Amino acid sequence: MRPQLAQREIVLAAVAVLGAVAALAVAAQTRAKPAPGPQPVGSFVALAGSSGPAAFGRRTACGGVIGPNTIGVAHPTLPCGARIFVTYRGTTVLAQVIDRGPYVPGRQMDLTDALARMLGLQGVRQVHWAFARSG
Repeated sequence: MRPQLAQREIVLAAVAVLGAVAALAVAAQTRAKPAPGPQPVGSFVALAGSSGPAAFGRRTACGGVIGPNTIGVAHPTLPCGARIFVTYRGTTVLAQVIDRGPYVPGRQMDLTDALARMLGLQGVRQVHWAFARSG
């Protein structure tokens, strides 16, 4: 191969590599930032207890069926599908209103068994909750 031809191929390869690096740099700067997650709005307190495993398989007023891994709350006035943060002893979980209730005296909110386990809630306890507003 002639020296001039080899030199030209090296220069063209270097230009191609430089172009690829520049394209990657531009792409990295123009990437869309992820939308922030939901933010808590308000601060409310409620006495809450778990519906427990006895609720498994039961149809909810909001049209779902409660299973062992269902994360949700039953509330008498919040609309079905409303997303709320529930906090107990420093643990906060984002949940959804999935049912009406509670139907047990002394409670203002029922938590599914899975949600109560995630929060470490046993019995009827005071929880804090807030509406979840999308960022």
